[in-house]
Amino acid sequence: MARSYYYVVVLALFIINLNSFGQSATTKDDDLSLGASYIFGDSLVDAGNNNYLPTLSKANIRPNGIDFKASGGNPTGRYTNGKTIGDIVGEELGQRHYAVPFLAPNSTGRAILHGVNYASGGGGIMNATGRIFVNRLSMDIQIDYFNITRKEIDKLLGASKARDYVMKKSIFSITVGSNDFLNNYLLPVLSVGARISQTPDAFIDDLISHLRGQLTRLYKLDARKFVVGNVGPIGCIPYQKTINQLNEDQCVALPNKLALQYNGRLKDLLTALNENLPGATFIYANVYDLVLEVIKNYAKYGFTTASRACCGNGGQFAGIIPCGPTSTMCSDRDKHVFWDPYHPSEASNVIIAKQLIDGDTKYITPMNLRQLRDH
Repeated sequence: MARSYYYVVVLALFIINLNSFGQSATTKDDDLSLGASYIFGDSLVDAGNNNYLPTLSKANIRPNGIDFKASGGNPTGRYTNGKTIGDIVGEELGQRHYAVPFLAPNSTGRAILHGVNYASGGGGIMNATGRIFVNRLSMDIQIDYFNITRKEIDKLLGASKARDYVMKKSIFSITVGSNDFLNNYLLPVLSVGARISQTPDAFIDDLISHLRGQLTRLYKLDARKFVVGNVGPIGCIPYQKTINQLNEDQCVALPNKLALQYNGRLKDLLTALNENLPGATFIYANVYDLVLEVIKNYAKYGFTTASRACCGNGGQFAGIIPCGPTSTMCSDRDKHVFWDPYHPSEASNVIIAKQLIDGDTKYITPMNLRQLRDH
């Protein structure tokens, strides 16, 4: 089961289950003023889709969710101890409903008008990413699923009102990319052939090309408000520090180098899409710098460690065996930057979410999430 969570995921793009706080319920027309959140990505924003897949990547086991009040401390499939950044963002922006996991039985009827979560632990931009987990939803599949939702919105609201709602009141968040490195290009055994035949530049070219097509496809389905997170400092998570036997203040150089290289290309892509897709707003969330700031200056933010996982086992930083019923778990969960070997704690998510909601262009550009909502 150590392989169950053997992947790392973007460190801060838990940001944007945007507008997803609350509980899915019967929706009234007057609730539509709050808008909707359509969430795509990996385990940082998965709210339970992998519960419904035969996959090795699952978070529906204790003590995951131990601090998640909406479930009474029971696991929901979120890969953290409490709320994701998206949950916190939605709460701060006044939402009363969670975006429903697409694969959940209750993702039907008017509940989808508050938003739907398509994210999947282990998923990536490339379809081959995450195959070590057997099953996961790639970005292409997630957009296929949104196409189904889009048709349902037409049925619920009528074609004209539906198009207006999707274009003006819906935010599309994309939290993806780190699995494409850590569970594809950099993964031992599975990726040796690819790395011999493809340089980092060529692989990143492929990522950007595929993502451009995916974002354009969403635009053609009437998406207009996008927030796209870059890849976080994936060389700094407890798993990477542990297996590479690093000191507390060290990070693994190659994953971070690749993340920065990809991030530069991503920023250029979003600039081009803003210029070339009429009416669209693409926001670039600089998760890399934001998370690295918290890791480097953890004491300033009230943490006692930015290297040791709260829940996990193995090595100096409890970073090898994923969080589960037999794991050791810290008692001061709000003092740990990381919940498990790969994912941030709720306390970290709160800090990051607030920067993305109301922060300046250092971390989110050309506008923050509150401004995007009202744009």
